[in-house]
Amino acid sequence: MTAGDATGTEKHSYSAAIFVASAAAVGGFLFGYDTSVINGAVAAIEREFSIGAVPLGLVVSSALLGAMVGAWFAGPLSNRIGRVRVMLIAAFLFLISAIGSALAFNPIDLTVWRVIGGLGVGAASVIAPAYIAEIAPAHLRGRLGSLQQLAIVSGIFVALLVDYVIATVSGGASEPAPWGGTAWRWMFASGAIPAILYGVMALQIPESPRYLVSKQELIKARDILKKLVGGDVDGRIKEIQRSLKSDKPVRLGDLRGPVLGLLPIVWVGILLSVFQQFVGINVIFYYSSVLWEAVGFSSENSLLITVITSVTNIVTTLVAISLVDRVGRKPLLMVGAAAMTISLGTMAVVFATAPLETLADGSTQPVLSDVTGPVALIAANVFVFGFGCSWGPVVWVLLGEMFGNRIRASALALAAGAQWLANWAVSTTFPWLSEIGLGLAYGLYAGFAFLAFFFVWRAVRETKGRELEDMDNPTPAGT
Repeated sequence: MTAGDATGTEKHSYSAAIFVASAAAVGGFLFGYDTSVINGAVAAIEREFSIGAVPLGLVVSSALLGAMVGAWFAGPLSNRIGRVRVMLIAAFLFLISAIGSALAFNPIDLTVWRVIGGLGVGAASVIAPAYIAEIAPAHLRGRLGSLQQLAIVSGIFVALLVDYVIATVSGGASEPAPWGGTAWRWMFASGAIPAILYGVMALQIPESPRYLVSKQELIKARDILKKLVGGDVDGRIKEIQRSLKSDKPVRLGDLRGPVLGLLPIVWVGILLSVFQQFVGINVIFYYSSVLWEAVGFSSENSLLITVITSVTNIVTTLVAISLVDRVGRKPLLMVGAAAMTISLGTMAVVFATAPLETLADGSTQPVLSDVTGPVALIAANVFVFGFGCSWGPVVWVLLGEMFGNRIRASALALAAGAQWLANWAVSTTFPWLSEIGLGLAYGLYAGFAFLAFFFVWRAVRETKGRELEDMDNPTPAGT
């Protein structure tokens, strides 16, 4: 083969890997879309169903409980029936949830439909990073893995933009849409379109070669590796076989270890997931329109600010994609944690020191001045920037690659389940915390960002440039 032929083959392999990874990452788009589309509907749901802060928090966060269950079972299920089939199941659950939520007639059945969608969200959150890590060349794995987070934040952006457009043309989320039905119901119904797209794209991609090797389908695995990765395909298959060690089904019991019943690397994955949520990022994307409205912005401007914030998130994710394979995972996480600590601390001080205004119903809300209002808005976007170029994409990259082949899907399922539980805890408690004081809420999130910095410093090991098969041979945490 000539040098030119080799280069052509290499480019073909990379373009195929990028296409396949992008198709898998559409699950991340639905993940972001489904969990954020409720943002523009929160106030309308509260008014239509006449519910208080605590039940409202449960309705908003109900999808996260479903996501926790979906993530828990997706790993073992993907080891049994394959990654692609689980993607198709997730797409179907997304579709059913979008239609059911749009037709909900009380908070209880809306919660049920949101939980069903959450099952799909959880499954997609596990399958996409695992699948992408398993088909990506080592030196591209960070960037391809970051496509998951890029898809998530793109889904968030599109969901919030759709919410804004529907609310604007309808005169508000609680108002009738020009084409019939209440505006907030169309916000939910719009999720059917990306759900169908996800299902169609999942049908176009091959099964994971590592899954195929685990099922002894070596010919199929060899063909896929040759197309997507290239190089010494037979040697790579032998390495996969060595790392898998046996052909018995993977069980969650394989994660048992000496540290509180689990392997140390599994605890690192769980705590990465928990810290990613305990910094409060999803408060911005689930409640931001209500938050900015509460401190003096109009309903339309609050949704517009939320859309702008989601654009910031997309831009910073692109920054992370360009840096993750050059700078490494660990430095990005530490810089991001420092930025989040400072920005969240600023927001905590602004809201804790703001004068309170008593409303007609007897409740109070902080009043931001011409100075503190912009400061809070800038701090919120700095927070999103710090998260978007570090903890957002990098945690998903690490979860997809840090575990050995033998335990990857199951360990990822456990870590993602913990992530969704943490997300649910933050989202459910925020309405209650905000009633006590926004300064307290953001102060707690700043404290967790501070702890996250030291956790990464002490416990997380660098995975940049390492083959997945080498993850079974851990290096010291500081490297």
